[in-house]
Amino acid sequence: MNATLPPGLYIVATPIGNLSDLSPRAADILARADLIAVEDSRVTARLLRHIGARRPMLPYHDHNADRVRPALIARMQAEAVALVSDAGTPLVSDPGYKLVRDARAAGIAVTTVPGPCAAVAALTLAGLPTDRFLFLGFLPSKAGARAAAIAEVAAVRATLLLYESGPRLAACLAALAEGLGEREAAVAREISKRFEETVTGTLGILAARYAEAPPKGEIVIVVAPPGEAEPAALADVDAALVEALARLSVSRAAAEVAERLGLPRRQVYERALALK
Repeated sequence: MNATLPPGLYIVATPIGNLSDLSPRAADILARADLIAVEDSRVTARLLRHIGARRPMLPYHDHNADRVRPALIARMQAEAVALVSDAGTPLVSDPGYKLVRDARAAGIAVTTVPGPCAAVAALTLAGLPTDRFLFLGFLPSKAGARAAAIAEVAAVRATLLLYESGPRLAACLAALAEGLGEREAAVAREISKRFEETVTGTLGILAARYAEAPPKGEIVIVVAPPGEAEPAALADVDAALVEALARLSVSRAAAEVAERLGLPRRQVYERALALK
């Protein structure tokens, strides 16, 4: 193994949870890089201590990327510069693509060291179709812009992946339910960490679950494509209605079952009247 790396840009994926997920190749690149461009030096310092390395670091993030990028490109002409994010694969929901674009324009070699990605990891946990998927990053925080973004992808026949924070999770799930209907979905959080959890259900059920108890940690929402769930059988509808009618009025029972099974409320209400 050479003591030094050839000059260029090295895109290095880092663990999203368990530090043991760092690949041997990634550890080797980080230990030998002349400089590491980091999202947060405190986070990367912990990773470097895990592999027993100490390397120079330079912050590179949304707030300073345009100012720092020219100097990084200049250094890549003669030095090996590694790019990392706090967790996962760089360039996924961060400004790294501009660094790659400018490095290529300058004739600099770009090497990727693949590894963990929260979006792909959540897709493997959700039990939803994996043949086609669309990554949406973070939806807008304002209700109107968020609804518009959801409307743009409502007809896309692919599993949807998006990131969200704990305090905004319930509102995001409710907006998805309103814009997409009662699709099957999954909420995966703290992937590869001690309290990893994946909860599945319809968007409405998940929104209700997290409305009063926002979870902590890094969160990925996975939403099924349109039309993937099979219609509920009449026997299933009747059984759900019989249980709901025992404790609720006809209208409230119909509303609850319609939301749970993803069926038109009027259709379920008419069936509830017949059973009553």
